[in-house]
Amino acid sequence: MKLKSFLTAVHVFLCLASFSLASQENINSEYYQQHPIVGLETSDDSFSFLVIGDWGRNGHYHQRTVAKWMDITAQKVDAEFVATTGDNFYSNGIASTQDPYWRSSFEDVYTGPHLFIDWHAVLGNHDYRGNWQAQIDYSEISRRWEMLAPYYVKNVDVSEDITALLLFIDTSPLNPAYRERDKYAEAMRQDGETQLKWIDKQLSESDADWKIVVGHHPLYSSGKRYGKTSGIRDVLEPLFEKHGVDAYFAGHEHDLQHNRAADLKVEHFVSGAGSELRPVKQREFTKFAQSQAGFAVVSVSSAKCLVQFVNDSGEVIYHYALSLKKDK
Repeated sequence: MKLKSFLTAVHVFLCLASFSLASQENINSEYYQQHPIVGLETSDDSFSFLVIGDWGRNGHYHQRTVAKWMDITAQKVDAEFVATTGDNFYSNGIASTQDPYWRSSFEDVYTGPHLFIDWHAVLGNHDYRGNWQAQIDYSEISRRWEMLAPYYVKNVDVSEDITALLLFIDTSPLNPAYRERDKYAEAMRQDGETQLKWIDKQLSESDADWKIVVGHHPLYSSGKRYGKTSGIRDVLEPLFEKHGVDAYFAGHEHDLQHNRAADLKVEHFVSGAGSELRPVKQREFTKFAQSQAGFAVVSVSSAKCLVQFVNDSGEVIYHYALSLKKDK
């Protein structure tokens, strides 16, 4: 056996052993009762899902504690699925559907029983440094990994008379900042113009009451990339504003943010605090920004779309309610 193959086999064995030990914790109804989430708002009439980004680091940094509270939150809000905002595997994506990272960064980390729901993922820039197609192909292997294509749509019946459109988009090929960067050549080989036409068509033809978009790159940032997002913003913001998008969820920045530009309609959320963190600052458009590990909980109902940020200590650190626009 070649050395590389041997080391890979050892790595997989250690991952399985680690998973076996971790799974010995007795998770039952009492466990969830003993782990309340301070400030969490729940509703039986809402369609809820979680949003996490920038997470795949073999369980390091805050990834495991975030995963723990994701499971607890999913149980309390009866989450329907998990949406990811990309950078699913650091630092250079994955090699194949058999890459050990699938176990060490995903399967063996998000082991809580209420995280065995559909995961709707999008690609981030780090995912494009590896075999991005393998992340789509893994949908044929895993029951819960549901990444149908680089970009795709999901329509949801929130109630008998309220619907939601969710667009999962691939922002790396649309980002002008990557045109001259060799490490993102694979992203630039994708047909960005076709995707933009598809986004325009999906938004223009939809009569959904709620329109929500999930991508990787933020159009506004209160963090590291403050002042450096104008390229992707110029590409996507006109479409979002034109078609009445209610909320855009992104990652890329390793923190939790809510940004709202003056005189514009779309609410911009960053959920990129799935593992490693970076500092943030208050900016002219910042409604909330904190460098805390965590994720977003989105609960959609006939009256409102509630967004809550939960940190890895099990606390709601921010909540914001969008009212349903009657003039769409």
